[in-house]
Amino acid sequence: MQFKYSLRAATIAAAAMTMALSLPATGGTADFEPGEDLPGGDTTTGDQGRNAFSHPAANLSVDRQTPFFIGNSFFKKNWVEAPASTTGRDGLGPHFIARSCAGCHILDGRGSPPPVQDGINIEQPVSLLFRLSIPASAARPAGKDGVVPEPAYGTQFNNAGVTGVQPEGAVEIRYVEQPGQFADGTPYSLRKPLYRLHDLAYGPLHPDTQISPRIAPVVIGLGLLEAIPEADLRAIGARQAEEGLGISGRLNRVWDAGRQEWMAGRFGWKANVATVRHQTAGAFHGDMGITSTLFPREECMPAQADCIARQQREAEWRSERGEADVDVDDRALERTVFYTTTLAVPSRPDARNPQVLAGKRLFHEARCASCHVPRHVTGELPGYPELSKQTIYPYTDLLLHDMGEGLADGRPDFEADGREWRTPPLWGIGRVKTVNGHTTFLHDGRARNLLEAILWHGGEAEAAKARVLGLSKTERDALIRFLESL
Repeated sequence: MQFKYSLRAATIAAAAMTMALSLPATGGTADFEPGEDLPGGDTTTGDQGRNAFSHPAANLSVDRQTPFFIGNSFFKKNWVEAPASTTGRDGLGPHFIARSCAGCHILDGRGSPPPVQDGINIEQPVSLLFRLSIPASAARPAGKDGVVPEPAYGTQFNNAGVTGVQPEGAVEIRYVEQPGQFADGTPYSLRKPLYRLHDLAYGPLHPDTQISPRIAPVVIGLGLLEAIPEADLRAIGARQAEEGLGISGRLNRVWDAGRQEWMAGRFGWKANVATVRHQTAGAFHGDMGITSTLFPREECMPAQADCIARQQREAEWRSERGEADVDVDDRALERTVFYTTTLAVPSRPDARNPQVLAGKRLFHEARCASCHVPRHVTGELPGYPELSKQTIYPYTDLLLHDMGEGLADGRPDFEADGREWRTPPLWGIGRVKTVNGHTTFLHDGRARNLLEAILWHGGEAEAAKARVLGLSKTERDALIRFLESL
């Protein structure tokens, strides 16, 4: 079910006159703001159930919904090995971790680590992938990939392969509990993950291999995030530095395969992708081995003879059948990009709740809003008038921040170093349990709930975490209630 608010523009316009002089630098207030219950602006939808993340922007016209639903079919459909009778859906692999976009982003939502028994995973991960690289040097610069691939396994570890191609290996995940307590004596425990790649099919990893786990994030509101003016993001970073509170975010600078230029990174856990188009094509390529005009060759490393042979056979099959050289043609790719760009953000029906507002005030007092900037106004996004000039509440600055040694992966990505992560948007975070059936958070799903996620913060967020550690239980409950309302 979708709904539109015909009076919304008038309401916001009237409120803007009174709020213009009172809004703090964080882009929001600790009180209820007219419009914050519609975090995606006019694109916001009202579904709070299992399909809350799967609706088109509410202001998308009927004729514009057709490419959305076509893109949805490509997002959800399982890809198969080539050659197949379904020529528009074949080309999986040679290596892969999932057969569909929805295999990681279930119901367009958030992935989770595999189930654990006796402290170790009992299944191989699907929606938790592992990026690989080795340190860059003058002899081996990172270049337009942002990293130097691991020599035998490339930039991503794939634990599945098509017929005749070995999986690259398997992943072991163990957790170690780290106890602590709040100022009032209430105990807590954080689980620290330990990762091991084993049963390696193509020989040992390079001794300097850098490994970074990345969970599949919620994919709502991506087009709105792309539409935030770069100048606004830079201004936020400058303001943070001027405040002198030890918080200073910065944009990543990344290569965009679609536009063929260096741009500001916005997407991915380290802001290593600039546009939704690159992100979509990159996920096809990295996660499923599906090639496109942006990424026309599968990543078969020199040591992977079976992968290379399969790649060559597939090229021969396509030539014999007169098919295109890539697995997903431009039309299908653009429909999928349209889908991922226009997925709507659900509304916040509890935004006026007294406990929610008390938690919001604590959120601001702890300076969480310095990085999780509440409010933005989008600029013009070419081809998407529905997303332009919208007042939105994503709770992010899209900037890189040093998050401390506890969360460090030690793996640089373009200009992001091994301790830096992009501030993730918080909108929809309270719907993850309903949509995806779990409450695991952070870049690798180590946090079992939102409070644990906060307690893993360090580095530039150390002072904010310290403030939370000093809260009473009533205050902690209010803070979490606020986050669950987003």
